[in-house]
Amino acid sequence: MGNNIRTLSSLAEVSTDVWDGLANPRGQAFNPFVSHAFLLALEESGSATARSGWSGSHVVLEQGGAIVGVAPCYLKNHSMGEYVFDHGWADAFHRAGGSYYPKLQTSVPFTPATGPRLLAATVENRALLADGLVQLCGNLGASSSHMTFLPDTEANALGTTWLQRQDIQFHWHNNGFSTFDEFLGSLSSGKRKNIKRERRAVAEAGISFDLLSGDDLREAHWDHFFKFYMDTGSRKWGKPYLTRKFFSLINQSMRENILLIFARREGRVIAGALNFIGGDRLFGRNWGCAEDHPFLHFETCYYQAIEFAIGRGLQVVEAGAQGEHKLARGYLPVKTHSVHHFAHRGLARAVAEYLEQERAAIDFNQQELAQHSPFKQIERE
Repeated sequence: MGNNIRTLSSLAEVSTDVWDGLANPRGQAFNPFVSHAFLLALEESGSATARSGWSGSHVVLEQGGAIVGVAPCYLKNHSMGEYVFDHGWADAFHRAGGSYYPKLQTSVPFTPATGPRLLAATVENRALLADGLVQLCGNLGASSSHMTFLPDTEANALGTTWLQRQDIQFHWHNNGFSTFDEFLGSLSSGKRKNIKRERRAVAEAGISFDLLSGDDLREAHWDHFFKFYMDTGSRKWGKPYLTRKFFSLINQSMRENILLIFARREGRVIAGALNFIGGDRLFGRNWGCAEDHPFLHFETCYYQAIEFAIGRGLQVVEAGAQGEHKLARGYLPVKTHSVHHFAHRGLARAVAEYLEQERAAIDFNQQELAQHSPFKQIERE
C-alpha cells in the first residue's frame, strides 16, 4: 500500500470527523487542544495564521487515498508563543552566518500543555509522520523542525534523528481525594496551614466565585474575560496572542470542555481564569484580574481548580508553564518533553552538546524540588 505525505494550509481542508478520529480516538483520554475545533478556532479567529507568523503547514499521511495520520504543523518566522525557548539557538546560528527562520513547529500554538503531536493509530504511521516532517523541513528550506510538549513515549520512539529536550512543569495529582479537606489532610502541617490562611484571606476580602461551563457561558462572560486576558498579556508579552473572536468560536464549538472561573467582590467581576476540561485532567490556561488582592491568583487558578477536579473525579490539574511557587500548593514537578531536528549538521552538534548539559541540570533540579514536596511523604512521578 503506497504512502503519500502532503500538507494543508488550513484545518478546514480536512473534516472534523477524520481529524478528531485520529487526534482523540475512542479509549484514549480526550485532549481538547488537539481537537479540530480548538485548532480551527485559532486559525479562523486570526490568532494563529500566516499574518501572525503561524503559517499552516499541517502534515497529512494518506494510504490508499485515506487519511491515516495528521500533525498540526506551522511554518514560522519567529519563536514567540511556544514556551520552549530556542531564541539562543537562533541568535547563535545568526552570528555564525546562518538563517534560523523559517522553521517548522509541530505544536498547539500558545499552549504549553502535553498532548499527542503525531496523530495516528499505529507506531508505524507516527514514524512516517515524523519522517514527513523531516522531509518537509528540507522541501521548504527550513532550518529545523520542532515538536513541543509531546508525551515522553512519543518522544522516545523517535530515535536519534530528533534531539531530546526536557523541562519542568508543576501538576496536581488526585490521589483518590473525595474532598478538598481530604487533600489538605495529605499535606504537611505547615503547608496545610498556609493554604488555609490564603483561602481565608480571600474569603474575608468578600470574594466569591462563579464556575461556568457549557450552556452557562454567554458572550458577556467572554467580554469580561477578554479584558483580563488583554491586561495580563500586555504586561507579560507586549502583545496578547489570542483575539476576541477566538473566545466566541470556542464558546460555540467546545463550551462543554470549558471551565471559566470568575471571582466577584461586591457584585463585580474582578478576576477570571480559563480552564479546559480533558478526559482525565483539567488544564489551566489564562488568567487576569481587575483588582489586586493577596492570594487571589492562587485561589482562582489553583485551589478552585483542585476543588473542581476532585468533584469531577479528574486525575490531574495542569496549571501551565513554570512557577516553583506551585510546589507549596500541592503541585509536583513533572518533566515535559520536546524534540528537535536540524538540517545544518554544525547547528545540530552544537545544540546536542547544549541539551546534554541542560538535561543533567533538569534532572538535578527535579530531584532537588522533590525534596521539598508539600506532602507528608515525598512523592515522585
